[in-house]
Parts: sequence; C-alpha cells; structure tokens
Amino acid sequence: MAAAVSQRVLRAPACLCVICGLPGAGKSTLTHRVLGTAAEHGWKAAVVSYDELIPEQAYYTEVEEDGVKLKDMHTNWKSHRQAVLQCIKQFLEWPEVVVKLPSSPLIHGAAWQLCVQPLLQPEELNTDGTPLLFLLDDNFYYQSMRHEVYQLARKLSLGFCQVYLQCDLETCISRNQSRPRPTPVKVIMEMEKRLECPNPHKNPWEFQSISLNSTNDVSKSDIQRVIELISMALNNPLSPAEENTEQKEADRLKCAMSVVHQADQACRRLISEAMKTARENQLPSEHMRVLAARLNECKATFLLDLRKQFLQEVRFLQEEEVNVAQVVKRAVDSVFDDKKNEILSQLIIIHKTM
Repeated sequence: MAAAVSQRVLRAPACLCVICGLPGAGKSTLTHRVLGTAAEHGWKAAVVSYDELIPEQAYYTEVEEDGVKLKDMHTNWKSHRQAVLQCIKQFLEWPEVVVKLPSSPLIHGAAWQLCVQPLLQPEELNTDGTPLLFLLDDNFYYQSMRHEVYQLARKLSLGFCQVYLQCDLETCISRNQSRPRPTPVKVIMEMEKRLECPNPHKNPWEFQSISLNSTNDVSKSDIQRVIELISMALNNPLSPAEENTEQKEADRLKCAMSVVHQADQACRRLISEAMKTARENQLPSEHMRVLAARLNECKATFLLDLRKQFLQEVRFLQEEEVNVAQVVKRAVDSVFDDKKNEILSQLIIIHKTM
C-alpha cells in the first residue's frame, strides 16, 4: 500500500524552483508572495528555507575562526545542502515517513515538518495528482550549488526553474542589517565578488531562468513572470539521464585533466610574474633560488589538491556542462595566487630588513 501511494505521489507534477541572490536581495519576500499566489493556480507549495532548515553554526563556524573564507563555507555547507535535497527526494518517494522525521540529523526536524505540512493539506497524503511546488530559498551563489538541484529534478523527472534577484550591494547590506540575525557584511561583500548568476548561454541546463531587479520591491508583473516560469517548468519536466557509470567516470577524469592542465599554465604565469617582481626588488641569487623552489613546491601541492577536490565534488554527467575556465580561475585566484603573494612578500621583507 505504501509503495502504491509513493508511486502516485511521484506521478503528480512537481517543480523545484530555485530562488537565488545575495542576502537581503528579497528572496524570502518573493517566495512568500509566490506562495500566496500558488493556491490560485491549484498548486500545493512549500518554501524550503535553507536558513530555517540548516543550523546557524554550519554557516559561520569557519568565518569566525579564519576570517572570510567562502571556500571553507562552501565545503561546510555542502553536506547540509545535500541533506536538504535528500529530504525533498525522500518526501516525494515516501511522504508518509519523511514528514514525521527528517531523513538527516543535519536538518532541523521541527522546521522540516512546518516546511512540508502545506503539501499534505487538506488530505493526509497527496494522492490526488495536485502539482507540488518547492520554492528553494538560499543564496546559491555558485552555479554548482544550483546544479545539484537540477540533477535531483532530472533524476526524478521534475520541473526545474530559477529566479535570480538582482539587487545592488548597498541595498542588500542595508536590508540585511535590519534583520535579527544579520549575515556578516564581509561575507556579503565577498559573496558578491564570487557570485555566479544564472547564465543559460554558458550553462544550457539553466535555460529555465529569469532575472528580476529587486532593488525596489518586486511588482505584480514580476510575480506573474515567476508564475508563468513555474507553470512552464511544471508542464515540461526534465527527462532522467541514462546511467553510464564508465562514461561518466571517463568524462570526469578527462575534465579533471583539463582543469589541472589549465591551472598549471596559470600557475606558471603567476610564478614568472613573481620572479620578475623579485628581480625588480633586487633579491639576491640565494633568495631567488629559495623563491623558485618554494613556489614550485606550492604549485605541485595546489595542483594535486585541486585534482582530488575536483574529482570528489564535481559530479556532472557531461563535460560540456562544466565551465573549466571558471573553475580554474576561481581555484587559482582564491588559493594559489594568495599563497604566491605570501611567499614573495616574506622574502622581500627579509631582504629589506637585512
């Protein structure tokens, strides 16, 4: 009986709608306005607020201990974000079980029950084929974060769409400061630098996306655009990809080799620039040898770590969906370039104090 109910739920149309943008861009306001309109279209809707579901310490532990390091934050959030998607997946498959208790200890149980309760009203279970709408409210500042949602939608043949709220940095910071638990300003500023907004031209899987200017309040016509986008996604669910483990692994390895190769070239250019700067600062030959050795050692370690991390975290099924240049630039700029500057500065200071 439970299996039959589960299959009926899976046959009901469902959509995962990603609401993304900086803290203070107006995501929560938009989701609640859409929520109020969903019933008029015969949809059962739920707001999946990552802020409510994920414990606060998951966001700020690394920031408080080691400054603003969004890379660390991304790693720390990853398991929590995946737990949210796992809860959605299991709810769609076994709602009578998951509604009672979240399937992961990484998720707040009470918040999860409040989240999915609207999807079960007025019936105990959704067996009438009523479309289900999940409004995922989070920053989603890396496209890889959004791609995880897309992968789930494709796996379960769900609708998928994205709404990006474009808002200037000053307005976001001002709105954020009025919250009971504001996000640190430095985090917002760094997030704005690293923000990868939806780009259907580079990422074909993001074709169901719209951008709204939320510096001022969103208008009724903006809400109508969102509703039309969701309706389109519900009527055009994604098709699941065929499993091909060997080909998938080969694609991942090929893509990893490309990433490492391009990163190696970028690191070599930065090392050349560092050596030039060292000569301009008249570092003696012994210091130049030390600099070259330390930079090359740093490069080797960086490339090894990059390859391992890429193979662990990137699970794209097709190589063309990975923006290799973007991955390389993000890694080199945020890790190797900083380390290079640190090594170079240390040796220049030592030389000048001799």
